[in-house]
Amino acid sequence: MRSPVGRTIIVQTTTIIFPQPSPLHHLPHPLRSNPSLAMATQTPTLNGTHTPLHFLIYGRTGWIGGLLGTILTSQSISFTYGHGRLEDRASLIADLDAAKPSHVLNAAGVTGRPNVDWCETHKVETIRANVIGTLTLADVCRERGVMVVNFATGCIFEYDREHEVGSGVGFREEDVPNFVGSFYSKTKAMVEDLLKNYENVCTLRVRMPISSDLLNPRNFITKITRYEKVVNIPNSMTILDELLPISIEMAKRNLTGIWNFTNPGVVSHNEILEMYKQYIDPNFTWKNFTLEEQAKVIVAPRSNNELDASKLKKEFPELLPIKESLIKYVFEPNKKTTAA
Repeated sequence: MRSPVGRTIIVQTTTIIFPQPSPLHHLPHPLRSNPSLAMATQTPTLNGTHTPLHFLIYGRTGWIGGLLGTILTSQSISFTYGHGRLEDRASLIADLDAAKPSHVLNAAGVTGRPNVDWCETHKVETIRANVIGTLTLADVCRERGVMVVNFATGCIFEYDREHEVGSGVGFREEDVPNFVGSFYSKTKAMVEDLLKNYENVCTLRVRMPISSDLLNPRNFITKITRYEKVVNIPNSMTILDELLPISIEMAKRNLTGIWNFTNPGVVSHNEILEMYKQYIDPNFTWKNFTLEEQAKVIVAPRSNNELDASKLKKEFPELLPIKESLIKYVFEPNKKTTAA
């Protein structure tokens, strides 16, 4: 934990081995059905040696961090939640020395509450967590030869002349971010560029994350069903129920570098809400407004883009297109639950 200057820093970690399952467990995904992946007990490290498979997770109180623990539990893989603050190097060192992880999963950071507009008025706090903290974690792990899977964002691009709406041409991993509309996105683009220099880091560009938990306020579907009005723009998105288990497998394979971590293709706000109406609430209605009208009720502009997921699809051929994944992992399970 953070301590005053000159006092001893005491860091607590919580090691969890196969805790009780959570509601996510009933959902299918390709990795959980493969025993050879789920039951692996050792993994090669970045320096070629083998070590017991044990994950250290940052972001315990966050949405993605909590889901990662649930998935590791379902795969019978031991893990520890770190309690050190990312910008506090000494506390991270204590976490790593105590847990001795084979891999680190970083789902910590600042996105803002209730949304990224918060970052516009809390710039130092945003830098401290999203830039300094992430870099410190990557650096400490590099010193110990530990791989870091960093859950980043793909909201660092916006449609342009070379990547027009509806063209099917998405931004690739090597493309330079072109969206600077929000301070949050600026910090994320900055740290992504710096992390390229760390050979032990896997950067996952998550976009507009969606899960089968339609009550979670961080869920993109939950957000837009509660808005008074929504824009209608095709975007790349991340179905967490399908992709988070893949992130575990990426760690096992020691895949590093930048990855567009979205389902292939795009889906628009209206298309999602049509599915919501079809599967969840036949009486649901909504209203659209333009980007110009949206700009009047938000502080910072929002990113809209398509990411090219061909690199991820090549590594994981079973990855579903966005609309198919939405139906399989989000709407069909909830339709059955509602009917029951």
